[in-house]
Amino acid sequence: MSLLDIAKLPTAENSAIHLHPSDNIAVARVPIAAGQELRVDGHTVVALDPIPAGHKIALRPIGSGESIIRYGQVMGRARIFIDAGRHVHTHNVAFEEIAFDYAFPSSDAPLPQPPVNAPVFLGYRREDGRVGTRNYIAVVAASNCAAHTAELIAASYADEKLPPNVDGVVAFPHGEGCGHAFGPDTDQLRRTLGGVLDHPNVSAALILGLGCEVNQIDHYLGANAPRTDRLAGMTLQESGGTTATVESARRQISAMIERAAGEQRTETTANNIVLGLNCGGSDSFSGITANPALGWCSDRLAEFAASTVLAETPENFGAEHLLVARARNRQVAERLLELMRNYKTYLSRFGGTFDDNPSPGNKEGGLTNILEKSLGAVAKAGTSVMTDAIDYAERIRTPGFVFMNTPGYDPVSLTGLAAGGANLIAFTTGRGSAIGFPTIPVIKIASNSPMYRRMKDNMDVNAGRIADGEATVAEVGKEILDLVLRVASGERTASERLGHKEFVPWRIGPVL
Repeated sequence: MSLLDIAKLPTAENSAIHLHPSDNIAVARVPIAAGQELRVDGHTVVALDPIPAGHKIALRPIGSGESIIRYGQVMGRARIFIDAGRHVHTHNVAFEEIAFDYAFPSSDAPLPQPPVNAPVFLGYRREDGRVGTRNYIAVVAASNCAAHTAELIAASYADEKLPPNVDGVVAFPHGEGCGHAFGPDTDQLRRTLGGVLDHPNVSAALILGLGCEVNQIDHYLGANAPRTDRLAGMTLQESGGTTATVESARRQISAMIERAAGEQRTETTANNIVLGLNCGGSDSFSGITANPALGWCSDRLAEFAASTVLAETPENFGAEHLLVARARNRQVAERLLELMRNYKTYLSRFGGTFDDNPSPGNKEGGLTNILEKSLGAVAKAGTSVMTDAIDYAERIRTPGFVFMNTPGYDPVSLTGLAAGGANLIAFTTGRGSAIGFPTIPVIKIASNSPMYRRMKDNMDVNAGRIADGEATVAEVGKEILDLVLRVASGERTASERLGHKEFVPWRIGPVL
């Protein structure tokens, strides 16, 4: 039966969700008591264990070593014989890497083009053609040594009334920038901070250093600065220390605010949206409700020639074959697999594996291993063609669905998406997440209604209504799309109203 046919009152017919005809498990929509009879797609099964909501129940006997199937895909193997009606989870499911026979594309698919009837929003058009959804002044620390002063500069505007078109003066403090080895790690930090400084949601910016750190501010100025008239730089050592630097910075920022105050939102088409796709605190319902609904929205944006960007490399492991089959051409598919291999090598240096990713909260929410988590996570990107695969914090340049290599760790992933140029982020969560970003609105989408009600101040959309039988995936997807357009035009999200400003660059190398 469809999820819309499920009544809110639990019955034998609607207490478990069977996602694909080939699945040998179903997902408990509500808590199921031992001894409770279920009828799933014409089959009757009696629960032999209590099954928490979101967890899996075996629909038929599963032999030891036999595949566990969810979404029509292999998500693990039975460690032991599993009777029909048993709870299926970490205690009886083994994780193993799967060797895929990839279906590489044999031709080039065209990039999406903006339709004549694309929806519109009100944004800030920049000189390079990109469009901002916000208009901030950014104070970016070049290193941890300047982080506190950057925060003091931004905090000095907390009680000041800024012009209506200026969203705020925000700091980007962090713990990096010195003790780095020159090479990939420093290059990635510079790419990240450069993307934050030269961002469509930023009217103007200040890069602030101590003066003697590895990450010198000169890298961002002069020939390396694409917007020199909108970027200033200073160091504490040359400016006379913390207090003098705050005073000097305020003089610089005063002119930036005056300029930003004169900038107006203008009507522009939806192809100028760059929507980052992220999930955090996922549960088993994430792949049933919130992620597919966001995928519906992602597909519509791709049709408008907007960009939607799927991140979190570990949470694509085990589902990469699905993305390869959707690649625009063989080159994009190979680049995706290269990024996956590189990430696996990165993990192995520290004795880790992709299956270290599911957190205790993920598992409590019914996710058994990274394969199951990934199969649900990729649904955020819908079904459209993958037009590019890029590294962390690289500029997002193609319309349609793009993959970006980031960790699954939410603040680091959001930072990469932001540095790449995402002007909005949609974030699905099942356990509950309270993250945001200094200059980018983050839309929170709850996967289940109980969590939505508990954390209503943090949530923007309740996709749990899909599992409740109150809405379809398409209806909630349309709700997300409409909200994306309103937020792009200035409507505030929950994370913005609460003042969330998390920013964490990805440190990949040693500390010297």
